Amino acid sequence: MIPVRILTCLCLLVLPSVLSAESRQPNIILLLADDLGYGELGVQKPDNLARIPTPNIDSIAKSGVRFTDGYVTAAYCSASRAGMMTGRYQTRFGYEFNPTGHRNEDPDFGLPASQKTIAEQLQLAGYTTSLIGKWHLGGTAAYHPFRHGFDEFFGFMHEGHYFVPPPYQGVTTMLRRKALPGGLTGRWFSRNEKLVYTDHMGYNEPDYDADNPILRGGQPVEETEYLTDAFTREAVDFINRASDRPFFLYVAYNAVHSPLQGADRYMKKFAHIEDIHRRIFAAMLANLDDSVGEILEAVKSNRLEKDTLIIFLSDNGGPTRELTSSNFPLKGEKGMMYEGGIRVPFMMQWKGTIPQNTVYTQPVISTDLMTTMTTAAGAPLPTSRLDSVDLLPHVTGQLNPAPHEFLFWRVGPKRAIRMGDWKALLEPGRFGSPDWQLYNLAEDISEKNDLAKDKPDVLESLQRQWMSVNAEMIDPIFDPRKK
Repeated sequence: MIPVRILTCLCLLVLPSVLSAESRQPNIILLLADDLGYGELGVQKPDNLARIPTPNIDSIAKSGVRFTDGYVTAAYCSASRAGMMTGRYQTRFGYEFNPTGHRNEDPDFGLPASQKTIAEQLQLAGYTTSLIGKWHLGGTAAYHPFRHGFDEFFGFMHEGHYFVPPPYQGVTTMLRRKALPGGLTGRWFSRNEKLVYTDHMGYNEPDYDADNPILRGGQPVEETEYLTDAFTREAVDFINRASDRPFFLYVAYNAVHSPLQGADRYMKKFAHIEDIHRRIFAAMLANLDDSVGEILEAVKSNRLEKDTLIIFLSDNGGPTRELTSSNFPLKGEKGMMYEGGIRVPFMMQWKGTIPQNTVYTQPVISTDLMTTMTTAAGAPLPTSRLDSVDLLPHVTGQLNPAPHEFLFWRVGPKRAIRMGDWKALLEPGRFGSPDWQLYNLAEDISEKNDLAKDKPDVLESLQRQWMSVNAEMIDPIFDPRKK
């Protein structure tokens, strides 16, 4: 029998380490922009642009690390989010496409319950979890965020939402139209309201709000604020309420995704921009940046800066023709396997842990967030095979090798693989080619010089690697092309 005095000593030795481990559980805030191009942020040094200041988003990189070669797993919203939230290439579980409109409510579409999310894993470590903003991982009850590890939800289920609904009070709105009034072409300006129609895309604005209410939990609510501001309000409130416990806050903004709607106060700020298209985009981006600033201030005011891991990225590249969102100096845009579709602004800070002003140049991908977050939190990983690496030892200099041997992409007939500086891709769309292409990204970040004919051995090696990885994937469970 162990004497009481020895037991007491043992408890005194053990208890401080337990408390210390608990105190080291960081809060985690994931900030996701929607359709934000690689070249738009000031910290990305987009020298080709008339600058839209983004000091608050930039400060995350300046206070921590910026990943120059940060990728997402798909060039579209939904599949990209599926990969990010599960730490797996979404094609491993048949999640490949980007349903829109009424297809969001197809019972076959959504993140399967078998796929565990970051939120579910963090709950197992005692975290309180909240999703604010856009879900887009299934629009029916079976796929609700509550069923994927979130304690709280304020946002919408589909791919997009109006920031202000008709009659568009307090904003300037620019909508895509197949045909303009009076048989005009180009742009039509209303005399009665701050409304612009444009036919440059050749189709009508999607019906974002149809059967897609703003929800608090599972119930529709009427929201009167500009949606970016409403999401920020809810995020700040959550931080203030949850500051006494470890929390995971996922703020999935729908800015700068269409529809193009700029709030009056920001339109006035950018009145010097002559092009109304670009001016509205500038207003939306500046609004987003100020919102990020409010969230950072809430962290600071609650004295949580050294206890909070903050991550910012975009879900895919910017759709330049639609929004003016620049991917400079990258080629292509949203939907494409060129760098402009899949390489995104990607940064994180954890003051006192990640050195300031770090620039990390090895390729990383959004699936890495699963292992990075769960490791930092002391949470278990899912038992399924992951495509995820803990990035913190790499950015702090504890590990020097590249995190990944390769990165893989597949969306229908589109495909790509990156190994080291080499990238092979098949982009058969109207702006691409029916043939495989090959680029050396270290020498040609803009993918201007196709080396497929000059380096056939390199291309063949990458194709073999792509085929080998692809053999591990499954066919899509939901294919909107067949609906």
